[in-house]
Amino acid sequence: MTTDSPTPDTGAELLPIATPARTRAALRTLIRPDRGLALTGIGILVAATAVGLLVQPLLGRIVDIVADGRPAGDLTLPVVLLVAVALVQGLTTTLGLTRIARLGETVLARLRERFVERALNLPADRLERAGAGDLTARVTGDVARVAEAVRSALPEMARSVLAILLTLGALALLDVRFLLAALLAVPVQLLTARWYVRRALTLYADQRVANGAQQQQLLETIGGAVTVRGHRLEEQHTERSAGRSRKAVDLTMRSVNLVLGFYGRLHIAEYIGLAAVLIAGFWLVRDGAVSIGTATAAALYFHSLFGPVNAALVLLDDAQSAAAGLARLVGVTDLAEQPEPEAGKPQAGKAEAGKAEAGKAEAGKAAPASVPRQRIASSEAAVAVHEVSHAYGPGRPVLHEVSLSLEPGEHVALVGTSGAGKSTLARIVAGVQQPTSGTVTAPAGPGSASAGAGEHPVVLVTQEVHVFTGTLAEDLRLARPDATDADLRTALATVHALDWAEALPDGLATVVGEGGHRLDPARAQQLALARLVLADPALAVLDEATAEAGSAGARVLERSAEAALAGRTALVVAHRLTQAVAADRVVVLEAGRVVESGPHDELRDADGPYAALWRAWSGSRTTAPHP
Repeated sequence: MTTDSPTPDTGAELLPIATPARTRAALRTLIRPDRGLALTGIGILVAATAVGLLVQPLLGRIVDIVADGRPAGDLTLPVVLLVAVALVQGLTTTLGLTRIARLGETVLARLRERFVERALNLPADRLERAGAGDLTARVTGDVARVAEAVRSALPEMARSVLAILLTLGALALLDVRFLLAALLAVPVQLLTARWYVRRALTLYADQRVANGAQQQQLLETIGGAVTVRGHRLEEQHTERSAGRSRKAVDLTMRSVNLVLGFYGRLHIAEYIGLAAVLIAGFWLVRDGAVSIGTATAAALYFHSLFGPVNAALVLLDDAQSAAAGLARLVGVTDLAEQPEPEAGKPQAGKAEAGKAEAGKAEAGKAAPASVPRQRIASSEAAVAVHEVSHAYGPGRPVLHEVSLSLEPGEHVALVGTSGAGKSTLARIVAGVQQPTSGTVTAPAGPGSASAGAGEHPVVLVTQEVHVFTGTLAEDLRLARPDATDADLRTALATVHALDWAEALPDGLATVVGEGGHRLDPARAQQLALARLVLADPALAVLDEATAEAGSAGARVLERSAEAALAGRTALVVAHRLTQAVAADRVVVLEAGRVVESGPHDELRDADGPYAALWRAWSGSRTTAPHP
């Protein structure tokens, strides 16, 4: 179970935060595969702590030997035993802490993998509503705090708790009255812990949210610096950033004051407990109930509790901070997985009804123009979109009952003005975003007209292409890990990128991405298209994949895209209408509705919305492109 995050003044709908109960349940699930390692580590720490408890009685024995005036030789055995205890305790403590640390790192790695996996599969609209700052704060700050707790707080907490429990037991063995005296400190410690926890959990959660809002503001200001300067908004953005920074600093100072008050209360508890044990020892020694050595051992036992008790309670600071971060991470990993549409099955609703109705919706419209392109022989539509609607929140509809079908091997261009819903429809067809209502059916079939089609049913290529850090060959093999160098060269040649790739300093072995050889937007897009060729999908969706290239590189990218799509079904969000000219069919979206569908020539001459777009686009050029 998760709860909605507190929404800062950014207006963003932050990603959810898991409840404490759900966070504990998720933690148990993460630990379950390594229960043996956990039990072994705890068992070894118990043994190490038990051995360490022999130190105080041995010191008490030395006190009794000296107090009774015995020969110096009687000290040999206690001293030798003290050395042995130190060695055994050191070895067992190291072994136990190593196992606990290994457990923590394993659980942390498992949590990171689940977080990254789920974050990568979040719906695009959900991330857009939350903003990049919230996810960035979780994947950086929250993961770092949980990692720090796992590496330092977890082993120390385990050892401290065991030391407290076993030491209290040892006090009872000496004399139950020593235990009762020591327990006088417990009410103050418990009240201190309760006072701290009740304030810390909310405070640290608010602090994480404030840090996320601060990062979001910085990302927006820096990312849109050109626009900010262009509209003379520097002062407003600076003040907004300063305001969110002040809020984050105020919360940090509140946490510092909270910790200082926490320490002060702990010192009072220590004074009460130690004074009680010393007074009890005085009375018991006077009455002859215990020896001076036993009273000394009791005082040393309680004094030895200062470290573990303070460590355990002080670690509540790290524990609460880590718990707040863990709840935010679990909140993301618990988000409902978006169902992956199986081949031949709808993403929502009824498949067969969707396919039939989509076919009816397309009936009566002009048939696709005949083009010299190899087509896949099939009697079924490759894609059937039936009455798909989508909204980015209440009152924000983007698509309205859109129906559309793509025949096997057909290339369909989506055109329309900005905000018409083209990219949203493309993402829904690609399966990376689920529609609010309606169905999308993609029957199973070969990936392309060529033999040996790939395993990927759909590949989406957008204008926002990321070049991963590594060699060019490694970047290409993301699409097909088993591809040979010959396969990579063939894919690059297909999209007309082999010449510049081989001209790089080390060819396919050239390091690209962050810190490596920089690829301009056009080459980065060709790299993405080469990955599409390697993946060899049944359906390719291009969402303005040539938009990042300037006018000089536009035609090159369009040729690359045309080559990459040859022989396969494709839906292309056309940034330039030359792509619509080359398509089998053009679908015009207007305000989230299909208003026209047909070949370029027919729509251009129909004097409808597409004709208006064509006139506006071609009229802005010196020489209008020819079909």
